[in-house]
Amino acid sequence: MTDAPLHNRGDEPKTGKRRTLMLMLGALGVVFGDIGTSPLYALRETVAEEATSAFSNHAAVMGSLCLIFWAVVVVVTLKYVTLIMPADNDGEGGVLALAALAHRSPGLSRAIKATIGAGAGIGLALFYGDGILTPAITVLSAVEGLEVENPAFKPLVLPLALLILVALFAMQSRGTARIGKIFGPIMVLWFIALSGFGLAAIIKAPQILGAVNPMHGLSLFIHDPKAAFISLGAVVLAVTGCEALYADMGHFGKRPIQYAWFFVALPALLLNYFGQGAGLLMNPGAAPIAFYAIIPDWAHMPMVLMATLAAVIASQAVITGAFSMTQQAVQLGRLPRMEIRHTSATDYGQIYVPRMNLLLAVGVVLIVLIFKTSGALAAAYGIAVTGVMIIDTFNVALVAKRQWFWSPLVVIPLFGALAAIDILFFASNSLKVPQGGWLPLVVAAGIVIMMDTWVRGRRVHMERVRSESLPLPLFLDRADKNTTRVAGLGVFLASRTDVVPGALLHNLKHNKVLHERVVIANVAVEDTPQVPLEKRVEVEKLGKGFFAVRLHYGFFETPDVPRALEEARRLGLAVDMDTATFFIGRETLIPDNRSELGRWRNWLYRAMAGASLSPARFYRLPPNRVVELGTQVTI
Repeated sequence: MTDAPLHNRGDEPKTGKRRTLMLMLGALGVVFGDIGTSPLYALRETVAEEATSAFSNHAAVMGSLCLIFWAVVVVVTLKYVTLIMPADNDGEGGVLALAALAHRSPGLSRAIKATIGAGAGIGLALFYGDGILTPAITVLSAVEGLEVENPAFKPLVLPLALLILVALFAMQSRGTARIGKIFGPIMVLWFIALSGFGLAAIIKAPQILGAVNPMHGLSLFIHDPKAAFISLGAVVLAVTGCEALYADMGHFGKRPIQYAWFFVALPALLLNYFGQGAGLLMNPGAAPIAFYAIIPDWAHMPMVLMATLAAVIASQAVITGAFSMTQQAVQLGRLPRMEIRHTSATDYGQIYVPRMNLLLAVGVVLIVLIFKTSGALAAAYGIAVTGVMIIDTFNVALVAKRQWFWSPLVVIPLFGALAAIDILFFASNSLKVPQGGWLPLVVAAGIVIMMDTWVRGRRVHMERVRSESLPLPLFLDRADKNTTRVAGLGVFLASRTDVVPGALLHNLKHNKVLHERVVIANVAVEDTPQVPLEKRVEVEKLGKGFFAVRLHYGFFETPDVPRALEEARRLGLAVDMDTATFFIGRETLIPDNRSELGRWRNWLYRAMAGASLSPARFYRLPPNRVVELGTQVTI
């Protein structure tokens, strides 16, 4: 495991233009893959929905393209890039970071705070549900381009897609910085190709530009409201990467992502969507292959290859976001401890989570084997991300009102309209549940149950530990003066500093000695991404050689207890890591027949606790200085 990264930000002025450009390139290679590959299937699926109604080809194409254009402009550009990205939590994004920021808003009632907390958990679960679908649908959509070139390639699509996905997940340990450097230039070429082929088609049918007129979309609802409403479930495919833009903000910074969107991704996407629309006006029968229909024959195979690479990058955007979300969830106590590796020594937030990587890989492979085609997956795609969009809109509205001090005359109509759009998208996608939309909901429901069980279990667990522990002041009052004290420093990790850690009592009971100096250390995670170094450590002298040390970390930081304890020197506690001994308790959980958790939750919590990463590894304790003492806790 590498040292924790320096906390450099991609949008800090001191980084300079060259660094901003490099971060833009990296962001293109990691962040924009999901939304950048939506032209592979978004317009195709939207027109297919409209084609089932009585609309003419012209009305279906113009109306579908109009809905996609305004969805990209309003949902991605206005809401996420312009409104939500400035609502960063000390540079971090994602549904959990935004919820933590909204939770700190002054004047909130307990009910609102509880709603924010519940929404954060549901949003995280939905993000994971969407996360296992994105790699599957994007890679399958790209590889299916082989069928356009030659139907004989059809048997190769599934095994080739699986091979690509497995290789992608195997690359994750290299880190997002290296992956971004590899993928960034590829995405630049991808967006150039999207722009070029789209523009060439627009020149042949320039009347397609009239689709920017919102009346074309409105006319769909006037003439066939049911078909238009159903088509929204396909329109949302054009904006499914918007949450990844926000969730990955901590990896590259806000400004590089915004610049990359406005100057590269947005123009390229719009040119390609309008180019596809122009192609369908000229050749209505090409709707099933709308993306490849505007590509000359000589460029089909190169574009299949490039689309496959772009699809891999689309998967990377979600995987990277999942790593960020997982770290936040672990630190905020919503998931068990997991190994979190920092993959860059200079760039803040670039991490790799091995266990989450494995779970995502298994889930994606199973989904590809179950659904087999991108068309089948399109029915399952979208419902999860629209749920996250609703939650994000609610939270950023609170931030705008309570922290930015916007007038209610602005907040209510603006965010009310955005919420109405989100709800329409969600309602339309809910019609997909029987055809496959159940999958991300089932995944999300399972994750919600796990997170809720973990949070409840930890509460019951900590209450039991507290009730069975000896208050520290009482212990110090009764400390036997005849107890043998040995030279050195003993550090006892504890969930709280007002009671005697079980490991300390067991050490005293079995070894009959106490160290000359005893530190009871507790790690506290705050609701901010980072805690300044000057506020990292609190030291309280308890007397008789005892010290209570509280270590403060943000939810986007990986605790490093030895390094933090070295900071205690300025507060009067000198810690020599070469002589200090770290004591941790290895707890064996015993089920109580009258447990508050109930039988199945009790079993699930104990299973999750057993799979949790050991405190020694999670807190980066030196392996040769750790003593583990077993204890039993009944829950």
